[in-house]
Formats: sequence, C-alpha cells, structure tokens
Amino acid sequence: MDWSRWPNFSAGEFRCSHTGKDGMDPAFMDRLQSLRTQYGKPMIITSGYRDPSHPIEARKASPGAHASGRAADIAVRGGNALQVIELALALGFTGFGVNQKGGSRFIHLDDLPNDTGRPRPWIWSY
Repeated sequence: MDWSRWPNFSAGEFRCSHTGKDGMDPAFMDRLQSLRTQYGKPMIITSGYRDPSHPIEARKASPGAHASGRAADIAVRGGNALQVIELALALGFTGFGVNQKGGSRFIHLDDLPNDTGRPRPWIWSY
C-alpha cells in the first residue's frame, strides 16, 4: 500500500499488534485522512488493523470492523471527542464506539455498511 496517500498517518500506527500485518482498507484510510485534514489536529491511533487471530478478534463470534481494515480507535477526549464524532458523521463513518471514562479514552470509528446483525449507522459505549 502506498502510505504517501495519507500524509498524517504511517503504516506502523495501523499494523496489527499481534501479527504485525498491515490490512487497512485504502478507502477507509482516504476517509480517515479527510477527517484528519478537517479536524486540523494530530490524531493518535491506538488500534488499527487486527488480524482475525488477534486475541480481541478471536473472542468474537465473527471478526469485527478492525479485522476488515475498516476501523480505527483514536485517543481523544471531551470536546475534541465530540468534534471528531461530528466531523466523522458528516464524512460518512457509520460505527461510533465511545469510551470516555478512565485513563484510556478513545473513539472507535468504522465505515461498515448496514448489514443483518450489524446495523449502521450505530453508536455504542464501552
């Protein structure tokens, strides 16, 4: 993949922490770069691609958005978290996981399509 398309991100930020594989979807990365450009501030990625063998994915009944390369978790809190969500909605992201308690606050974003068993748009909390 040509990571020069996404100047605010690097492959290392998105590699699976379990296998080291890079499985990010280019269309998702285009959308995430648009978000970063509009947001205008650094975005710290805490989780990107997760191989289906990753312990978090392996516990699921079926692999989630991270295993398809169409999700990222972004370390952000408070008013900045709200701004990220507002921009992401306008850009067509469809999955919004919100963790705004404790020390590791983040927003999960994905762009999966609406599907049986995985309705979109959708918001949840951790």
